[in-house]
Formats: sequence, C-alpha cells, structure tokens
Amino acid sequence: MPSGLVLFAFLATHLINHAAGLISLDAMERGLGLFILVWERLPGLAILAAAFLVHIANALVSIWQRHNFRLKRWQAVQLGLGLAVPLLLAAHVFGTVIAFERFGVGTPYRYVLSAMWAGNGLVALQQAVVVLVAWGHGCIGVHYWLRLRPWYPKAVPYLYAAALLIPALGLAGFVSAGLQVRDLAAQPGWLEDLHRSIKLTPEAQAFAAAGALWTRITILALVLAAFAGPLLRAIRARRGGPKLYYRDTRVLDIIPGATALEIIAAAGIPQAMVCGGRGRCSTCRMRVGLGAEHLPPPAADEARVLQRIGAPEGVRLACQIRPVKDLEVTPLLPPTATARDGFQGPGHRHGQEREIAVMFADLRGFTRLSEHRLPYDVVFLLNRYFAAMGQAIEGAGGQVDKFIGDGVMALFGVEAGHAAGSRQALDAARRMAARLAELNEALASDLKEPLRMGIGLHVGPAIVGEMGYGGVKGLTAVGDTVNTASRLEGLCKGYAAELVVSQDLLDQAGADLSAFRAEHVVIRGRRDQLRIRVVGKIAELPG
Repeated sequence: MPSGLVLFAFLATHLINHAAGLISLDAMERGLGLFILVWERLPGLAILAAAFLVHIANALVSIWQRHNFRLKRWQAVQLGLGLAVPLLLAAHVFGTVIAFERFGVGTPYRYVLSAMWAGNGLVALQQAVVVLVAWGHGCIGVHYWLRLRPWYPKAVPYLYAAALLIPALGLAGFVSAGLQVRDLAAQPGWLEDLHRSIKLTPEAQAFAAAGALWTRITILALVLAAFAGPLLRAIRARRGGPKLYYRDTRVLDIIPGATALEIIAAAGIPQAMVCGGRGRCSTCRMRVGLGAEHLPPPAADEARVLQRIGAPEGVRLACQIRPVKDLEVTPLLPPTATARDGFQGPGHRHGQEREIAVMFADLRGFTRLSEHRLPYDVVFLLNRYFAAMGQAIEGAGGQVDKFIGDGVMALFGVEAGHAAGSRQALDAARRMAARLAELNEALASDLKEPLRMGIGLHVGPAIVGEMGYGGVKGLTAVGDTVNTASRLEGLCKGYAAELVVSQDLLDQAGADLSAFRAEHVVIRGRRDQLRIRVVGKIAELPG
C-alpha cells in the first residue's frame, strides 16, 4: 500500500499542476518547477522509481501466487487498470524523465504539450485516457483501503468530491494549455526554436521510442509469466489430495499452497472478503473444526485483526490459513457482509451462550387507544413512547433488542454478567415507570386515559449473537429465558400489575421484594413451576 500511496500522491500533484493551465501556460511552467524539484530530483525521484517498481512487482507476484482467476468485479477492474498504466505510460516516461537523465533534454510543458497536441491530437487523447485509467486505479485502491476505517463513511462525500474535481480540473487545464501550444506551434519556426532550446536530438527521440517499445514488451512478458502461476497450480490440484469440508455441505479439493479463501473462491462459492483477501477486514473469518490442529498459529497481522474483533478461540481468517490436511470450516458472516462487519466484533456476535437478564415490556390497551386516532398520531405517540423507554433502558446499562408492535425487548448483562444485568433490569423498570409518568403528564391533553404498561423480567442462559439479514440485523437473544420473560410480561394483565419478576432474577440482583405478593406459576414450555413476585406499582419498589 505505501508504494501505491506514493504513486497516487505523484499523480494528484501532477494533475494539480495541470490545473494551472486554466490560468495560463506560464502558470503551468512555474508550477512545474516546484513539481520537478519534488519528484524529478533526488531523493524524490528515487522514492518514485522505487514505488513504481515495488508496486508493479507486487501486482505481478500477487497474480503469480493466485490459485484461480475468480475475482470480484472491483478487483478485476483495479487489476486491469493497473496493468494498463505502465503500457500506456511508457512513451511519456521515456520522452520526459529518462530523456532528461540520459541526454539532458529539457522537458518544459511547451515541449510535452506540443508533442501531444501536434497533428490530429490523438496522442493528447491517449494521454487523457492514461490519466483517467491511473486515477481510477488509484481511487479504487484508496477506497478499498480506507473503507475499513470507522470514520470513512462520513468522509466519503468530501473524498468523492476531491476524486472528481482533481482529474476534472487537471484535464481542463491540460486541454486549455494544449490548445494554446497548438496555436503557437502553427507559427513558422516556433517548434524548431523550441527543440533547439531544449537540446532535443534525433538520437534522443530514437532512444525514447525504442525504450518505450522494449518496456512494453518486457511488461507484457512478465504479465504472461505471472498468469502461468495459477494455471500450473490448477493442474497440480487435479491430482487429488486433502479436502476442505465447507459448512458440512461441500467437499473441496485443497489446492497446494492456496488459502482457504482461494479454495472456496475457486469452487465458485460466494464468500465475504471486503478487503479482497488481504487480511485487513476480518469479514472472511471462519470457525475451524476438525483439522485445526494442523494449522500454524496466527501470524502477527492475523492475530491483530482477530484481537480487534474479539474473536473467540477456533476462529481464523480464511484468507490467512493455508490448509495442508483435511480441514472443516464454517463461515461466520454471509457473503453480503459489509465493511461495517469488519470493525465491530465482540465475541458474542458469533453466537455464545451467556447468562443474561431479559425484559419484555408492553403497553396496555394501546389497540383500543389507537382505534380512533389518525395514523400520524399513532406513529407520533409510539415514537415518543419508544424514545422514552429506550433512553431509560440504556440509562440503566441495558440495550434495546427490538421494538415489537407496541412492545419492547431489552437485554441486560451481556457484557457485565448476569448479576449486574439483574440489577440493571430492575433499575430500568424503575426508570421506565418514571419516564412513562412524565410522558403521561406531557400528553395529558391528548390522552383520554393514561398510558399503562406491563413488564416481565427473568434471568438465565440464552444464546446471544447477531442475527438477521442485510440491514435488518442486530444483537439479539433466543432461548427459554427469553420465552419465560415474555410469558411473565403476559401475566401482568391477569394480576393487574406493572411488573412480574422471577425470584431467580431477584436472587441474582440481591433484591428483597418479600413485601410483595409471591406466586408459583407454570410457564408453558417449562416443567417446573417458577417462583415470581408481583409488583402492582413499580414506583413502590425499594430504591
């Protein structure tokens, strides 16, 4: 990536210099002096040359090391644009920088523009295409590098504007100055005087043309050689060997030296890989089963990513493991995973059983209350209620799981543990009752009768994880504890109470509600009776 950033900075500053052509040709020439000082003199020239060689070497090596030609669309576009740049740019480089270093030929804008805009302008058109190809390649790379940063979505509008304005202004300046030079070149003797002043000789021109030709031939040969690597590995893979057992549904041949991600891609199976398999985003993470003992421990880069997302033991990045023996793998994210999934990740998101407290709350008589109201009024009222309850739950340390109709489900103790979660749940019930009283007071003129609610609280084991599909996905819990809390909320109506709480939760919270009514109830789906406490008014709970 550093080599790409150097080249992108070079191109951006070059285009900004071009944009000065909108002012005048002389302005371009003055800007060129600073540009040459930075990029065409030591140490800038050495850094630029090294970045170019490293960048193209990385591209060729990455092609050689591939095990298949299955690329995501953005990867194929970026690779194609990147390989086209040196082929299209060879003549320009030899005609300017190398001609200066080898023969001392001056390279002012007047000379470069005259060479491009003379005749029918096809060379100028080709140069504009080179600029767009190189800029597009760089923008794709920067986008897929930065989009793993949490701050990137907010910065996109500004970066997108810069990505459009810089080449647009640069090409506009290039055209404006080019037309000026074309008019100058039409004057008798102007081109001859220019060539003499910059010491342009037939020998230098022949050298530049030959150098550009051989550079193109060399690059094409290297690219063809690089593409031979995946072909050779595909031939070797057909000889048979160990297997990759994918999600208990597919058995894939392990390609020698390939990562699990490459093996899966070669089989045509969609797999999340936001960063393109570079070990940055974590979206290709998988749970490894039988055969995991044959994998080496995570290298520093993989370990850092796994630590960042809080991955539990047995989770590895598919793009970093290279199985050599039979291995079972199960993807943890869908193929539609986004960059957001790459920088969030406490361990329970993958699915863990945890002891938590669960709350269900529901408005009483809301259906009757909403019958004669306009849809707008109903939505307004519910949103006010949800906002008040959500703030109360979060203020107590819980997290809203979901809003269901006129009800709320919340979880407590997911991170803090079930004892703390039980105390938080009771605190949340008090806060919710207080907020509901405030809401009733604020809406007194609009309500025929005050809003009432029932709350059920229970604690116990539940499976916690991020579930859902697409944008409708979030942390939730499933299991008997969740069902029990829901049933307890349903009992509120029969007891004419605001809160029904299990004795299990009170024991965990260390709360004494012996002054309140005790009952033993049978919860559908449970064998044993459950001891509960019935609280008529939450405001009566001890502090």
